[in-house]
Amino acid sequence: MKEKPLSPRVQTKAEVQPEASKVVELMPGIYQLRGEKPGSHVYFIKGDTKNVLIDTGVAGKFPVLKRRFTELGLRVKDVNLIILTHEHYDHIGATSFFHRTAVVAAHRLAANKLELQDEFVTFRKYKDQPSKPFWVDIWLEDGTIIDLGNYELQVIHTPGHTSGCICLYEPRARLLFTGDTVFAGGTLSEIAVGGNVSDYVNSVRRLSNLKIKQLYPGHGKVSSTPDEDLPKAIIYAQTMLDDCKTFFEAFIKTRKPQDKLGSAFGYWTEVQD
Repeated sequence: MKEKPLSPRVQTKAEVQPEASKVVELMPGIYQLRGEKPGSHVYFIKGDTKNVLIDTGVAGKFPVLKRRFTELGLRVKDVNLIILTHEHYDHIGATSFFHRTAVVAAHRLAANKLELQDEFVTFRKYKDQPSKPFWVDIWLEDGTIIDLGNYELQVIHTPGHTSGCICLYEPRARLLFTGDTVFAGGTLSEIAVGGNVSDYVNSVRRLSNLKIKQLYPGHGKVSSTPDEDLPKAIIYAQTMLDDCKTFFEAFIKTRKPQDKLGSAFGYWTEVQD
């Protein structure tokens, strides 16, 4: 007797897991619009005086971002200020879609690269991401304060991943928006073009001096244990620096300096046996 093929098992209603919401209210008036790869998370703050968007994700995912806004009952023109945490394509890509109605702010070192459309740093063309040029209206400095009435954002310059990285600290609620500087668990980003490992060590040490209840990163999970994460980040950053020193010491043993006219450093050439 021929056996009947098994029918595919159908999940019951109780077993079907609902899709996690892509818009999460983290605090009253603060929303995380979860990133669609390869883009970053986007954070929306409904302020008493103005509405702020922290990062914009990639340009190709703007229709998705627009749908997230619809879920909140918002339109693109409801955003008054965009703050970019650094100059990489996955955080800045959709900024041009807001530029007619919103003011754009970034640290001056990031703003300079964006103004000059420095593709070597932003990676937009390298990652084959669509893009439209935009300019930065406000060039931020370390210590700049943005008062929204119900929330206050303090700009902290945190170079390391890139030279233009910033974090945004809300001192009353003790929140830290970290971009790509540090993630949940104390994980760090790579040292990208324009970044520097020794700056990274200093940046995470500065952040560890803050009183923080929640850490809102550009990718991955929100952290409610920043007091555990930041000490780990310091260790990771110091390890990166030590590894770089070890690599360089091994490198120079296989090379010898060769004078270069007009240079104090010269060329490095391989040692011949």
